[in-house]
Amino acid sequence: MATSQDSHLTSGYQHNDAFDYGFLPVGSIHKLYYAQYGSPQGKPVIFLHGGPGGQTTPSNTLFFDPSVYRVVLLDQRGSGKSEPAAELRENTSQHLVSDIETLRQHLGIEKWSLVFGGSWGSTLALLYAQTHPDRVGALVLRGVFTVRESERYFTRGFNGTAHLFPEFFEEWVNFLPEEERADPYKGYLKLLTGDDHEVKVKAAKAWNKWELGISQLRPDEEAFGKLEDERWSLQHARMEVHYETNGAFMEEGQLLRPENIEKIKHIPCSIVQGRYDVVCPPKTAWELHKALPESKLYMIPDAGHSAKEPGTQRKLIEVCDEYRSL
Repeated sequence: MATSQDSHLTSGYQHNDAFDYGFLPVGSIHKLYYAQYGSPQGKPVIFLHGGPGGQTTPSNTLFFDPSVYRVVLLDQRGSGKSEPAAELRENTSQHLVSDIETLRQHLGIEKWSLVFGGSWGSTLALLYAQTHPDRVGALVLRGVFTVRESERYFTRGFNGTAHLFPEFFEEWVNFLPEEERADPYKGYLKLLTGDDHEVKVKAAKAWNKWELGISQLRPDEEAFGKLEDERWSLQHARMEVHYETNGAFMEEGQLLRPENIEKIKHIPCSIVQGRYDVVCPPKTAWELHKALPESKLYMIPDAGHSAKEPGTQRKLIEVCDEYRSL
């Protein structure tokens, strides 16, 4: 039975409205939306959303004690409230890492106490930490994804998740013209970057429906309502196909190479992974944990991909509570 002291582990922490928010110009095209919650004098933590092409919402703060943490939410280029929406120009992993640094400096933060990222956010967290290891106090990673070809094609190829969700996969592939189905990535890239807006919207819904259908151990029918949000749907689909067909603009296996792992071995790292995650398969989390022997790996036995699944959410809150005294 939960006590009053640990009841927050079930529902998460409650935060007041943002004490600061705004738009930060970066590059020649983009303006990034950011918001700050919790304690203005607290330990700074940046929350890196998934996707690519996802977004932040105030509910992302539930993992962090507002009396301890200064929580920074950032909508990445082309995502969420950032402008322009779904813009692919000047949009690479290296741009996003630079944006985190620009925002850190803009907010007068010397060093992030925590860099927290799930799914694609874990990719970006690892790349940022390997680029700026002196700016990261600790890493909290959920649903680890390193964008290797084996990971990408497990989820969107013919010999991985497709074996578990055959009816969903067939619907996803058959949306494409028959001549484009051999390589769905290329087929969807063609549709999502074409000139016909109506075609792009339909392709975006089809792309996203597959991922929404496989993201939780127990399907959440309400999640499919997001497909009717045209802005989100285009952002999420266009950004994912842009990044994944380009290997996130990194060399194959880059994030797990020994010379890059060496740069972050001193950084405390906690990994929370759903055992039945078929979007970001657990093997990658296991490989990262073996490469970082001082890291802590929590394999959640009754969870898929979503951070909202009870066991995963509870463990993420517990981990962030443990880092309060870091």
